[in-house]
Amino acid sequence: MSKGKGIKIIVSMIGLDGHTTGGEVVSMLLRDAGFEVVYLGVNQTPQSIVDAAIQEDVDAIGISSHAANYSLIEELMDLVRAKGLDDVIVVVGGNIPKQQILKLAATGIAKVFTPGSASSEIVDFLVANVRRLPGAPDSVEHRAA
Repeated sequence: MSKGKGIKIIVSMIGLDGHTTGGEVVSMLLRDAGFEVVYLGVNQTPQSIVDAAIQEDVDAIGISSHAANYSLIEELMDLVRAKGLDDVIVVVGGNIPKQQILKLAATGIAKVFTPGSASSEIVDFLVANVRRLPGAPDSVEHRAA
């Protein structure tokens, strides 16, 4: 399966959230779908994630969240905007209450995937929503600087 060919994504946990299974499973399913995955792992700060996004020139950031670290996700979104990463979408996955999903969406989170989300739903959403260069439907080699 190569739906994600040419799309580069960071997958990480933020703050002290040590729940790695979701992030690891999503990383594997995205790799299997052809995405280039940069797995940062646990104990990442919003700044370290944004710095990695810039350094790695990613198209998307995926945060696996299973702890009440929503203020760190909001801080991440503030940094994404401050650094001008308007072309990088941010998605979150985890056991997140409905009221918190609405708050995260208001900060600019593109999508929250809750437990039970199908792998095809995650892949298809990312493929459909990553901003691509005009005329390059199957690759995201370089975004205009």
